[in-house]
Amino acid sequence: MLTQIEGIHHITSLARDAQATDRFVTETLGLRRVKKTVNFDAPDVYHLYYANGTGEPGTVLTYFPFAHIGAGRRGSGEVGTTVFSVPQGALGFWEKRFRALGVVGLSHEVRFGEDRLLFSGADGDGFALVETTGDQRAPWAGADIDAEVALRGFHSASLVLADRGGTQALLELMGYRPEGEEGRVLRMVREGANGAGIIDLETQPDAPVARQGAGSVHHIAYAVADDAAQLTVRKVLVDNGFQITPVIDRDYFHSVYFRAPGGVLFEIATNQPGFARDEDPEHLGEALKLPRQHASLRETLERSLPKIGD
Repeated sequence: MLTQIEGIHHITSLARDAQATDRFVTETLGLRRVKKTVNFDAPDVYHLYYANGTGEPGTVLTYFPFAHIGAGRRGSGEVGTTVFSVPQGALGFWEKRFRALGVVGLSHEVRFGEDRLLFSGADGDGFALVETTGDQRAPWAGADIDAEVALRGFHSASLVLADRGGTQALLELMGYRPEGEEGRVLRMVREGANGAGIIDLETQPDAPVARQGAGSVHHIAYAVADDAAQLTVRKVLVDNGFQITPVIDRDYFHSVYFRAPGGVLFEIATNQPGFARDEDPEHLGEALKLPRQHASLRETLERSLPKIGD
C-alpha cells in the first residue's frame, strides 16, 4: 500500500464560457482565481485555476473553457459530484445565497450522517457542500463572504462507476481504506490527508457511459509532496499493470496520468513548485501566464482570449 498520496490535489472540468465560469466560481462560490494560463495542448483555450488564497493542494478547482463545446452527458466513468467543505452551521447561508443568485439544482440529501447541499455549476456541473468540523484550511478572504461560512476546500469527490471493484482496489493500493457503505455508495478514506481525503464510489450499473462536454469533470488529481514521492507512486502503479504517462511539467506541479479501471482519468500531481513560482502571492491569477512553448503567442492570445476578471 502506498503512503505518499495526500488526498485530492485538484479537480479539472470542462466549460463552455470562460467569463460565466469565472464569475460563478469567484463571485458565487467565493474562490480566488490563482492562475490564468492556457491549455498546454490547445493554447487558444484558457486553463483557469481557482482555490483558497494560496492555491493550497486540496482546494484547487480548474477549468478548460472551450467556447463551442457541447454539453456533457452524465453517466458512469466520471466524477459525478465535486464536494466542498464548509464550517458547521453554514449551509443555511449558502442555500439562501444560492437562491438569491439563481443557482439551480438545489436539493438536500444526507450521506453518512452528513447533510449535503447539492447544486449545479454554470454548465450543470455536479457540486455539493458539506458541513465539517475542524477543517483548518484558510478560506480566501478577498470575496464578499465571511470566513465563518466560506469554502475551505474539497471535502470529497464522488466517482460514478458501472462496477466499483477495480477502482476500489486501485484506491486501496493508493492508501485509501473503506470506511462505510450506504446503499450503492462505498466511502473510501485516506487517513492523515490534506483535508480532501474522501472518495465516494457510487455504483450505477444501469447508467449510460458518460460523455465529456461542458459541465463534465475532465480528471481528478491526487497530491504527492514532491518529485521523489511521485516517482515512487508511478513505479508501484506501473508494476501493478497501469499504463501511465511519463512525468509532464505543468509549470505549477509535475504530473502523471492514467485511466482508472472504471474509466475515470486519474492524475498524480506534486505539491511543488506551486502557484507563486511566477507571480507575487498578492497578485495570483491576475496576469496571463504562458508556458514557455507558447510564449511567442502572447500578443495573439491577449487579443483573442475572452477578458475575465476585469
